[in-house]
Amino acid sequence: MEIKISHKPVPYKEAMKFLEEKVEKVHANIEDEIIWILEHDSVYTKGISASDDDLLIPNLFPVVETNRGGKFTYHGPGQKIVYFVINLNKREKEIKKFVRNVEKWIIAILKDFNISSFADPKNIGIWIKKNNEENKIAAIGIKVKKWIAYHGFSLNINVKKSDYRGIVPCGISSKGIINISDLCKIPNDEKINNSIKENFYKLFNS
Repeated sequence: MEIKISHKPVPYKEAMKFLEEKVEKVHANIEDEIIWILEHDSVYTKGISASDDDLLIPNLFPVVETNRGGKFTYHGPGQKIVYFVINLNKREKEIKKFVRNVEKWIIAILKDFNISSFADPKNIGIWIKKNNEENKIAAIGIKVKKWIAYHGFSLNINVKKSDYRGIVPCGISSKGIINISDLCKIPNDEKINNSIKENFYKLFNS
């Protein structure tokens, strides 16, 4: 397993090109699987089930179509992006179980910082209940090709919430967005990255 950490923002299209090439190399057993931790500059991404009606302000940020599952989401400063390329040919070929494990992975990361969160079977992502309201703290988008699972998730650290105003995030208008910074003092970057890595190994290599 390769762990790649980028300390400067990576353009979204550049990241997608890397992932697509990595999928082919992992499938051909030329290269190892990867976890890639990074950040993007502000961008709206349009998943395969997105509706154009959910793009409210078309020119606020660049809009990029992507082949991941899901609808519109936002990526930008203050958000931790975790991409992966995982070979399900060498693991269990169960997509639903894999998605559940990704959810458990994010929940475990948040638990490391004493944050209680949950997955919603009806609305993909990870949610926080605060003041009787449900708010999304992490978005998940996954594609499986040749039994290689890729794309990943975004985790809100201290993202500017108004940057979401140009879209209906994940097609859900009735729920809000929340950051780790709304719930506790922001952990340092190294601690977050270590939690991402350690909880991956616990869940996926057990």
